[in-house]
Amino acid sequence: MHDPRAADILSPSQLNTLARSLLEDTFPAVQVEGELGNVSRPASGHLYFTLKDARAQVRCALFRPKSQWLRFQPREGLKVIARGRLTLYEARGDYQLILDGLEEAGEGALRRAFEALKARLQAEGLFEAGRKRPLPAWVRRLGVITSPGGAAVRDVVSVLGRRFPLLEVDILPVLVQGESAAPQIVDMLRRAGASGRYDALLLTRGGGSLEDLWAFNDEALVRAVAASPVPLVAAIGHETDASLAEFAADLRAPTPSAAAELLVPDRTDLAARLRALQRRHAGLFRHALQQASQRADRAALRLQAQRPAARLQALARRQEEAARRLQAAWRILHERHLARLRHAQAGLRAHHPQRRLAEARARLQALAPRLEAGLPSRLLRERARLLALARAMEAVSPLATVARGYAILQHPDGRVVRTTQDSAPGDRLQARLADGRLHLRVESDPD
Repeated sequence: MHDPRAADILSPSQLNTLARSLLEDTFPAVQVEGELGNVSRPASGHLYFTLKDARAQVRCALFRPKSQWLRFQPREGLKVIARGRLTLYEARGDYQLILDGLEEAGEGALRRAFEALKARLQAEGLFEAGRKRPLPAWVRRLGVITSPGGAAVRDVVSVLGRRFPLLEVDILPVLVQGESAAPQIVDMLRRAGASGRYDALLLTRGGGSLEDLWAFNDEALVRAVAASPVPLVAAIGHETDASLAEFAADLRAPTPSAAAELLVPDRTDLAARLRALQRRHAGLFRHALQQASQRADRAALRLQAQRPAARLQALARRQEEAARRLQAAWRILHERHLARLRHAQAGLRAHHPQRRLAEARARLQALAPRLEAGLPSRLLRERARLLALARAMEAVSPLATVARGYAILQHPDGRVVRTTQDSAPGDRLQARLADGRLHLRVESDPD
């Protein structure tokens, strides 16, 4: 006989399938806060644990690779917030949560507030690179805003002293944790900027949890960092930590020590650069000195070739040569006239001796004054030309400069003293003046 109730009878697998569908449709996504228990991570990389409170518990699974992206190490007793979907493992009928994410309960709310404020300030352009200023090339006075007793300030001072001892550093003490920290830092930023004392500011503290660093995510503090009139470097926590104050600063450093290295140059590098510049300057100076010496030598050679004494000697030689040529010409002319006279006398004796002789004597007497007057006139013209050339040379002569009250310093061997480097203490020198020479001795090095 057929039992009508047989249609309502389910197998275990059917029941579990219906229960799973009901759970997944009713709870597509849930967040559960509780304490970790029975934490297990097998070789597969999946993470299994129970999430419990004082009265109940639920099985949870976080599969690979999501289990490898966690920012913390799950451990027994840790309070967490789990996000996922509720389901049922049909093979065993186990009720469980399949998770999409897991975070520490204390940081969850803070992280959401951090992301919300970051998105809002970023939309305002507060973190834009275009509004950030470069650090000065040389920081002479630095203000360090931090806790005076923290490890960060010791690291910063140590690095600054090692790299650039000439830097003036002022420690501006503030709280860096707790409810009073943000207002204190805002006030110190405003006072430091208004003082006009600093070339740059460093806002820093050591590492910690998100809650420990929360003061540096305060909106008023972030806006004060962005509004600072002095270029500001922020180094909050460790390299993996991030705060909104760092995003608003002109430069973010991964650690306090790295910030100190960014702010000042290394004195060893500076010394090497200075030595290189000194070598370059010395090379340029030697090159310029060699060029100047070569120009002076060429000028001395030109002056030697054009000095008045040499030109006067050349003119004198030309005058003597002209005089010799005039005398030779006069002798030739005189001999020609005498020959003509003798010829004329011979003709007179042959034809009319008395009359022809008288005429020749008359012509000779007429020519003699012209001949005698011609030679001195030519000599006078050459002498006038020579004197004009001598006056022109005298105008450019160093002796003319000496005549106006200057002197020429020379070594006993005739070398001219042009610079203070051409003489040494104890050297004997001669000062050539317009009317004679003075004998001098160098007493000391030039100033």
